[in-house]
Amino acid sequence: MRVLVLGQGKTGKLVAEVAAERGHSVHTLDVAENANATALTPPMLAGVDVVIDFTTPEAVVGNMRACLATGARMVIGTTGWYAQLPEMRGLAERKQAGLLYGTNYSLGVQVTLQLAEQLAKALKGKGYKFSIEETHHTSKLDAPSGTAISLQQSLEKGDAATAGLEIASHRVGDASGLHVVEAKSAADRIVITHEAFNRRGFAEGAVRAAEWLQGRTGCYDFRDIYTQI
Repeated sequence: MRVLVLGQGKTGKLVAEVAAERGHSVHTLDVAENANATALTPPMLAGVDVVIDFTTPEAVVGNMRACLATGARMVIGTTGWYAQLPEMRGLAERKQAGLLYGTNYSLGVQVTLQLAEQLAKALKGKGYKFSIEETHHTSKLDAPSGTAISLQQSLEKGDAATAGLEIASHRVGDASGLHVVEAKSAADRIVITHEAFNRRGFAEGAVRAAEWLQGRTGCYDFRDIYTQI
């Protein structure tokens, strides 16, 4: 598979490494080489099977517009752009492109999201108060994290009364990612924690998602397909 990785930050570089380890042909572009998506021309994209984006909230929408307009397949690891999701979904469908997005490509995080929903459902109406806390590296631009927002949505699916739950965000050093969901009552406390030791799980999940997306069209949320990769 011919893979184009957009973004050469720490996660983007690791995605490129993992893709190469899994036997794929890899080309990379950093933000400076692709200002305003100018490098993403139809001839250039014609030689690519899947594009994986780990750039910035400011760059990703332009990248999607350029790639999806050609019918390309894209895996989006960047967060902070979901206000434009309806537009991007519509573009993918019109151009018979493939778009797979996710707030977190770690399989462990996906299981954590399911556990949060189940916990909220089980404790609904039983006097528990929920909270969400997340910690990431100082170079992460969006806050709260996309994963924390997904946890918020999972809790709301389990119990609508948790809607609008405040998220406490921290940016510390080179932290890879810590997410904590707490349910507390007058009698006890239940805590669900996911801690990433490094970025390897995110990178492997994104590459496996790209392998899954090859040859498919339409728009997909990683939460809905992660058990298939």
